[in-house]
Amino acid sequence: MPNRLAHETSPYLLQHAENPVDWWPWSPEAFDEARRRGVPVLLSVGYSSCHWCHVMAHESFEDGPTAGFLNEHFVSVKVDREERPDIDAVYMEAVQAATGQGGWPMTVFLTPEAEPFYFGTYFPPAPKHGMPSFRQVLEGVKVAWTDRREEVGEVAGRIVRDLSERTLASGVPTSEDGGPAAPQPPTVEDPHRALMGLTRDFDAVRGGFGGAPKFPPSMTLEFLLRHQARTGSAAALQMAEATCEAMARGGIYDQLGGGFARYSVDASWVVPHFEKMLYDNALLCRVYAHLWRATGSELARRVALETADFLVREMRTEQGGFASALDADSAVPGDGSGKHVEGAYYVWTPAQLREVLGEQDAALAAAHFGVTEDGTFEEGASVLQLPDTEQLMEAGKIASVRARLLAAREERPRPGRDDKVVAAWNGLAIAALAETGAYFDRPDLVQAATDAADLLVRTHMDWHARLFRTSLDGVAGSHAGVLEDYADVAEGFLALSGVTGEGVWVDFAGLLLDTVLVHFTAPNGTLYDTADDAEALIRRPQDPTDNATPSGWTAAAGALLSYAAYTGSSPHREAAERALGVVRVLGPKAPRFISWGLAVTEALLDGPREVAVVGPHDHPATGELHRTALLSTAPGLVVAVGEPPSGAEGEQVEVPLLAGRSLVDARPAAYVCRHFTCDAPTADPKTLEEQLTGQQ
Repeated sequence: MPNRLAHETSPYLLQHAENPVDWWPWSPEAFDEARRRGVPVLLSVGYSSCHWCHVMAHESFEDGPTAGFLNEHFVSVKVDREERPDIDAVYMEAVQAATGQGGWPMTVFLTPEAEPFYFGTYFPPAPKHGMPSFRQVLEGVKVAWTDRREEVGEVAGRIVRDLSERTLASGVPTSEDGGPAAPQPPTVEDPHRALMGLTRDFDAVRGGFGGAPKFPPSMTLEFLLRHQARTGSAAALQMAEATCEAMARGGIYDQLGGGFARYSVDASWVVPHFEKMLYDNALLCRVYAHLWRATGSELARRVALETADFLVREMRTEQGGFASALDADSAVPGDGSGKHVEGAYYVWTPAQLREVLGEQDAALAAAHFGVTEDGTFEEGASVLQLPDTEQLMEAGKIASVRARLLAAREERPRPGRDDKVVAAWNGLAIAALAETGAYFDRPDLVQAATDAADLLVRTHMDWHARLFRTSLDGVAGSHAGVLEDYADVAEGFLALSGVTGEGVWVDFAGLLLDTVLVHFTAPNGTLYDTADDAEALIRRPQDPTDNATPSGWTAAAGALLSYAAYTGSSPHREAAERALGVVRVLGPKAPRFISWGLAVTEALLDGPREVAVVGPHDHPATGELHRTALLSTAPGLVVAVGEPPSGAEGEQVEVPLLAGRSLVDARPAAYVCRHFTCDAPTADPKTLEEQLTGQQ
């Protein structure tokens, strides 16, 4: 018999709707029930493509006796962290503070007042590796709640107080009266010191930063490319190029179908955790497109386009948005048991290569993709890589081998897909697809970005410029958007406007950013992750650091800065500068965790430069000037393109940046402005390029 999750829209919650556990969604009614019964709350947080979430569900939540114990002694609440990042952030902070680590599934025991008192992540069904079994944990918590209720309450109260008293090192100085003074924006020294810190963490042998597990450092790569563009730093470009090449040649990249897995379990990018997330692929698609823009790298071009094609082919929903994730697990090909195994869709044995390709081409494929008899993964299987940079193979033959392997893989049982459309991640995808489509003359990718933007406006945005976090099958969910939703969607809209010349996207971005100023901004210029009228939790989350995606705080700063460049709005620019005060403190100390803030800082220090291209939309010279501007590496540059004024009285321009711009000698022209001053307009693309490449 289905539990209460059967009526939810989250694919992750629906995966648990048939559990014998009497699950509740997060709701006041669940905590009312805990108070009525006098029992604690088990909060279980995960997401649909989380491998260990599936494991714990199968081992414990589908187990009748375990479910019976839970139902008798607890109120069990299940949360999709992708739908409710605010709940996830608040309790993950408590888990990390108490245990020094975190992850998913996240298992937290709460009082009926939602105060946490015991924490963990995955618990096995039987004790192993020094971990207690889940049943032992449940029994221990039940005994503590029954016999030492007062002590549990004291622990919970202390945890909540500790969390509420945590101060954020936001770079906001104190004024004479003890209150917050005006934050100071970063200076040129801050990204320089951050670069030095990244150099110390850089893995010069394998690319990337730190050791295993190794995550794609998308935001750091964006900072490095922008820093190189502004300063000419060879070190920044070298770290970006080496990391991008290592990832693209490694097993973390899908050598057949394009797109990146979530992370590598080893330091050499060989064996991935096979889930594919929308946000990773959107961010990395844009990074590789920007690397090509900076260097002309053919590898970067190929990976950007293959990743964009992967997004459209495998992640696009019927409504035109983009799904959240593909699972790591899938059924074993030809097994017939229905058992799901991590990586089963992606890995190959030599025998499987021979079955598809025949002896000769299988040998070639094994050499090209690093498939060995011993295997690089489990049970003799290998993750495809491009390990040999020196080996020369005929391009046509390799293309044929890839096509045949991909066609054979398409016949395997596919990983599940979480069709939930998350506003923020779709904003990232819009920016990536719009720019990639523009750079490589792929109007189909620009159209895919436009379709996703249309869906967000139609389905996720209400008449008051408030966003819903998610939708499924074209129907908006009930959860309010958080700061990253407003920031990333605005970023996507602004990038789309720069590519298409449609000013309406600037208008929509402005509506969202006005909501940020009114509902997410503190008096001292810092930003909260949730709106001032959002559901009150035990702490209002406020985190300037990047995680798997850019921090909502610094992403908002970037969108505010770009919007100000398009419109000349001083309040939006000032808000961006205040928000970037956090970079002054965290940039030198923890550059890998505030890299998006550092990338936005590069835009601030560079201007950002503003380009207005004026000319008939179908005139070749207009298109050439527009493309020249889009291909500039100037950090944070904004581009507006539009028709010349007709001279009609009361005529309105779509984008304020175009106001007052006219043709030059009856020819399409480009106007470049920076730091509140403008160069002479030019009709010559080479002159425009020179105006855009001058370094500070």
